[in-house]
Order: sequence, then C-alpha cells, then structure tokens
Amino acid sequence: MENMNWDVREEGSWVILSISGRLDRMNADETGRQGEKLLAENSKLALDLTGLEYISSAGLRAMFRLIKQAKAVKKSFALCGVRGFVQDMLKDSNMDILVDIYATTEQLP
Repeated sequence: MENMNWDVREEGSWVILSISGRLDRMNADETGRQGEKLLAENSKLALDLTGLEYISSAGLRAMFRLIKQAKAVKKSFALCGVRGFVQDMLKDSNMDILVDIYATTEQLP
C-alpha cells in the first residue's frame, strides 16, 4: 500500500494542500484534520489532487466534511488537478456539483 503525503503551500490568496498517494480509511481522518486546521486558519483553501491515485468512500466523506465546513463559515474551498479514478469517484458522488473544480492551481480565482 502506498503512503499518503501532504504538502502545504501558498499561491496568491489561496492555501494549497497537496495530497498524493491513496486517500482511504487508513488516513482519511488525519487528512480531514489537516484540512480543517488549514480552513480554520485561512479564508481560501484548495486541495491539489494531482498526485492522488486513489480515493475511497472514507476519503470522499472527509472531503464532504471540508466542503460543508467551508460553506458553513463562508470560506472559499476548491479542488484542483482531479483526474482518472479520482475524477470518476468525484463525479459518481456528485461532489463536482458541490464544489468548484479547476484543472490546475494556477486557475484558482
């Protein structure tokens, strides 16, 4: 099983949390906590999923919680770099309707 890696950086007014590897039940809670902490400290958070190869239902739940939290406190939240299996899962779960998705972080408004 491949490890999960996180990286945090700033691009303009956005804080970017890059997630790579597999987002599954083994690390979904910790990923959610990382996202919640960054969302609490910043007004704009984007998840860069360019390096994400797999997402399970637990990973989707973690993302749904972040979307709900961002909307509740009127903060900006977006996903970037979604492709392949991860893109299919997000579409199947209708997450693409709930959150703005950009091809790259450079396209963030």
